[in-house]
Amino acid sequence: MAEHSRFPGTFLAVQRRGVLTLPPDLRRRHHLDQPGAQVGIIERDDGVIELHSHVPVPADQQWFWSDAWQEGEREVNQHVERGEVTVHDSADAFRAHLESLGSES
Repeated sequence: MAEHSRFPGTFLAVQRRGVLTLPPDLRRRHHLDQPGAQVGIIERDDGVIELHSHVPVPADQQWFWSDAWQEGEREVNQHVERGEVTVHDSADAFRAHLESLGSES
């Protein structure tokens, strides 16, 4: 029995210069189709080569790093630095404060 016939995974052809092409569905599932995505490589003592997906910003957190959201974060930081914030001791106090703001308009 050939060694590869016991392997349950997918085979990839190694192209010139060592290039591998991952199947599109695998790239999508592991978000390797995102800008900046990388693959980490571990060569184990038993001869196994492991590939680990690495995405600098996970897909479910990309909204936080958008230009618009980051601008809002900078604005909030400026308000905090200037002391333009109100701290509440409870959710009820916070709600009452919001209601008072609504009645001012």
